[in-house]
Amino acid sequence: MNPTALIAEDEPLLAQALKAELAAAWPQLQVLATAGDGRSAVREALRLLPQVLFFDIRMPGLDGLGAAAELADRWPVDEAPMPQLVFVTAYDEYAARAFETQAIDYVLKPVQPERLRKTVLRLQQALAAQLRVKPAPAAADEALERTLAQWRELLAAAAGNGMSAPPAASTAPLKMIAASEAGGSTVRMVPIDEVLYFEAADKYIRVLTATHEYLIRTPLKQLLAQLDPEIFWQVHRAVVVRSSAIEAVHRDEAGKLHLDLRGRPEKIPVSRLYGHLFRAM
Repeated sequence: MNPTALIAEDEPLLAQALKAELAAAWPQLQVLATAGDGRSAVREALRLLPQVLFFDIRMPGLDGLGAAAELADRWPVDEAPMPQLVFVTAYDEYAARAFETQAIDYVLKPVQPERLRKTVLRLQQALAAQLRVKPAPAAADEALERTLAQWRELLAAAAGNGMSAPPAASTAPLKMIAASEAGGSTVRMVPIDEVLYFEAADKYIRVLTATHEYLIRTPLKQLLAQLDPEIFWQVHRAVVVRSSAIEAVHRDEAGKLHLDLRGRPEKIPVSRLYGHLFRAM
């Protein structure tokens, strides 16, 4: 059977241009659908289960990073292998070099035929390797983990290096957070040592300590850059937890992981992308 793909691009002319270049570079590839935003891309990907995803990084509503993170969690691995992921970006050559050093795939807009051919070759090799995987559960699990590792690298590179200028020098990790009390207008200075986890919710991030909840407006991506990665772990596209507060890890009947945190009653979901942090489970 011919390989299949989904294109997510909010500009119709650019979507058509990518589709035309793919037809020239990879005639056997069947583009099943195009989507104009992240939500539609997630919906169509789960409906069609394509083997390759071409996701524009910047799209209205849910962007390409968020759509990929959501699909990583929701992809029905019992029905189809995780797809190969390629980001489409209009970023400049600095960002392109950042992607190249990661040995992962991107397509720069406007589409460059030579670069696209390199991406197609990598995709063909990856799909051929999938076909060689034996159907044994252990082999399938190893293949899934390799794909998830590639997705983690690609998401990290896109989030950390996908910008039009070199990143600013790193700053010291946060010590205090200026946050509003939930439902109030008072701003409190919250010591970072008291925070057990952060959770993105709509336009805010919830800041949870053992006894209080606060709100900040800092985007999660920006907040992560200010946290010590050895102390705070991202375990879900919307959740970052204090690693020392993790008391237990549970796997439910559906195979999904949840965390118990010291000092908090709720269970914290762990995304499939970050399940490797708890490999003993």
